Amino acid sequence: MADIKVVVNGAMGRMGREVVKAVCVDSELQLVGATEIKVDENTPPLSDGSRTVPFSDNLEYILRSCQPDVLVDFTSAQTTMSAVRTGIEQGVHLVIGTTGLAVEDVAEVGRLAEANQIGAVVAPNFALGAVLMTHLAKIAAKYLDSAEIIELHHNMKADAPSGTALATARAMAATRSKPFLLSPQQRKEYESRGRMEGEIAIHSVRLPGLIAHQEVVLGGQGQTLSIRHDTINRECYMPGVILAIKEVINRKGLTFGLDSLLDL
Repeated sequence: MADIKVVVNGAMGRMGREVVKAVCVDSELQLVGATEIKVDENTPPLSDGSRTVPFSDNLEYILRSCQPDVLVDFTSAQTTMSAVRTGIEQGVHLVIGTTGLAVEDVAEVGRLAEANQIGAVVAPNFALGAVLMTHLAKIAAKYLDSAEIIELHHNMKADAPSGTALATARAMAATRSKPFLLSPQQRKEYESRGRMEGEIAIHSVRLPGLIAHQEVVLGGQGQTLSIRHDTINRECYMPGVILAIKEVINRKGLTFGLDSLLDL
């Protein structure tokens, strides 16, 4: 099988750099181009280890000239949606890990992908352990009637709560036949120190020294259950990203989350 040709949008960002490295060392993938919001004579060239790849601030130019199979995007919500429209116009499959996408944005990705018969994988979190955390939390949510989520991230993260926390809360609420228990007094207190989602209080911590961490705490009569995932470094996201790149070319329309790719 021919190598899957990949373009990375936002290649000089924290996640973009990791994606570039991961694509370059995978024998089934080929980095054919990259973009960044600003590229000039002071921008270091991008290399796949044996050659310099096309690198530009013009995504449409890169897609037209490099003709990739897949566009990987870990940028910002506004940049991502522009990239989605440009990518779909060029018939390129999409792997999107940008945080802070609104529900309406994800719906638009789905509509555009379906209408153009393009595959699009959008995931709140590409760490396989984080996906398993959410899966286990969904199971536990059926049996314990109270829950809270604490998510901790580095102080440069643009959104709060995190996309993973919101997705976890929504997934937990969707598995239940009745709402989580929450008294009026609890609701008032929670709204002053976090955000409510699906009757679950989400607490966001932003501090230097953190990367990405989340704990789901469920409570029942005389007991609690904690499910926690800790990101040690950003390499943990790469197996999920590589899996999505290899799977998205065989799909049409939107795939949200890695659950279905892992048969969960």
